[in-house]
Amino acid sequence: MSKIQDSRSKTQKNSNCQTPKCVPFWFGFGVWDVFGIWNLGFGVSLVLGAWCLVFLNGCAIGPNYKRPDIDIPSNFRNASNVVSAESIANRLWWDVYQDETLKGLIATALTNNYDLRIALSRVEQASAIAMETRGQLLPQIGYQGEAARGRNSVLGVANPAAQGATGNGFLGMINASWELDFWGRIRRLNESARARLLASGEARRAVTLSLVGDVAQAWFELLELDREYEIATRTTNSFAESLRIFSQRFEGGVVSKLETSRAEAALATTSAVVPDLERRITIKENQINVLLGHNPAPISHSSTLLSQVLLPEVPAGLPSELLERRPDIRRDEQFVRSANARVGAALGDFLPRIGLTALYGGVSSDLSAITSTGAGAWSVAASVTGPLFQGGRLYGQYQQAKAELQEAKLQYQQTALGAFHDVANALVAGQKLEAVRVQQARAVAAYQEAVSVSTQRYVAGKASYFEVLEAQQQLFPAENSLAQTQLNQLLAIVQLYKALGGGWTE
Repeated sequence: MSKIQDSRSKTQKNSNCQTPKCVPFWFGFGVWDVFGIWNLGFGVSLVLGAWCLVFLNGCAIGPNYKRPDIDIPSNFRNASNVVSAESIANRLWWDVYQDETLKGLIATALTNNYDLRIALSRVEQASAIAMETRGQLLPQIGYQGEAARGRNSVLGVANPAAQGATGNGFLGMINASWELDFWGRIRRLNESARARLLASGEARRAVTLSLVGDVAQAWFELLELDREYEIATRTTNSFAESLRIFSQRFEGGVVSKLETSRAEAALATTSAVVPDLERRITIKENQINVLLGHNPAPISHSSTLLSQVLLPEVPAGLPSELLERRPDIRRDEQFVRSANARVGAALGDFLPRIGLTALYGGVSSDLSAITSTGAGAWSVAASVTGPLFQGGRLYGQYQQAKAELQEAKLQYQQTALGAFHDVANALVAGQKLEAVRVQQARAVAAYQEAVSVSTQRYVAGKASYFEVLEAQQQLFPAENSLAQTQLNQLLAIVQLYKALGGGWTE
C-alpha cells in the first residue's frame, strides 16, 4: 500500500495540470523514454483520467502556455524624456496620411492587392484546419451499405461453411466511434490549431500594415521623382539660356569657343538626366499599380512633394504597448502558443487511447428481410490502444516538439527586439532630418542667389563664364539633395507609423 501511495505522490509532482486537485495519470518518463513501458496499472490511469475528464474538463497533459519573457525598455531610444501613452499608432491611417490621392490609392490597394488576398486565403485555410481538428473531439458517425452475390462467400468474404452454395448478402448499418480525450491530447491539438488560426489572422494584419506603408512610401517617392524632374527641366532650361548667351557673345567675338563648349557640355549633362527621370517615374508608377492590383498605367495626380504636410507631433507611446499592437509580434506569440500545445500533444502520444465504438443495422441474405428482427445487428465496444515499444519514435517526436517550442520562443523575442530597433531608428531619423533640411534649404537659397548675381555680373562683363557655370552646377545637386531630404522626412513618418504597428486596425 505504501508503494502505491509513493507512486501517486510522484504522479502529483510530475503533473503539468495547474489545478492541484486534478491529477491525471502520468507515466514515469525516465523508463518510458528508453523502453516505452508502463510503470503504473491501466486501471489506476483509467480512473484518474476519467475523473479529470468529467470534473475538470480544462485539464490537459503538457505545459500550460506562458508568454516568453521580453526585455522591455522603459522608453524608446531617441523618444522624448517624458513617457506618455499617446502614440501616433493610435491614429487611423486616413488621419495620418492627409493627401486625398494617397487615401484613394491605399483604399484601392486594401481591396485589390494580391498579397492581402493571398493572406486572407491563408486565414480561411487555417480556419478549415482548426475546424477539422476540433471535430476530433466529437463522435464520428457514419453509415455503411453493401450488397453482394457469390459462391462460398458472404458479403465478399470467403466462407467455407457455405459448402459450394451460391447466395446473396445484404448489409445496412449506422456506425459511430469516439475517442475519449482523457489526457487532453486532442484538446492540445485543438489549442495548437486555434493558435495557428489566430496567427494567420495576425499575419494578414501584418500584410495590411506593410501594404499601407508600401503604398505611402511609393507615393512619396513618386512625388520626389516629380520634384527632381521639375528641377532637372528647369536647370536644363537655365543651361540652355547660358549657352544662348555664350553663343551670342562668341559670334560677336567677345568670348572664345571654350565658353560655348563648356556651356554646351553642361546643358547635355543635365539634359541626359531628364529621360532617366522619366524612366524612373514610369517604373515607380508601375510599382504602385502592382500594389493596387492593376495593370501598368500612369498615376494621374496634381499633388507635389512640397504640398505634403508633416505631422507636428509624432509621439511613440509606451514600449510595452508595442507587444500588443504590432501584428508580427502577436503572430509570433501565437506560434509560441501553438508550439507549446504541440508539446502536450506529443506527450499524449505516450498514453493509451480509449475509444467507444457502436453499430446498429441489419444483415440478411434477402433484401426484403434486412429490416426484420432476426436480421438485426448491433454492437457496443470499448477499445484501448497504446504503445509499448516504438524504438524511440515517440521520444523523438516529443524532443522535436520541445525544440520547435524553443525556436518559436526565440523567434518571438527576436521579432520584439527588431520592433524596438525599428522604432528607435525611425525616431532618430525624424528628429535629425529636420536639422538637415534646414541647412540644405539655406544652401539652396544661397546658390540661387549666387546664380542670379553671377549671371548679372557676366552680362555686365564683370565676371568670367566659369563663375556662372560653377554657380549653376552647384545649385542643381543642392536642390536634388533638398528634395531627397524632404522625401526622407516623409518616409521617416511612414516607417515610424509602420514600426509602431499603426494602420492595421480595420
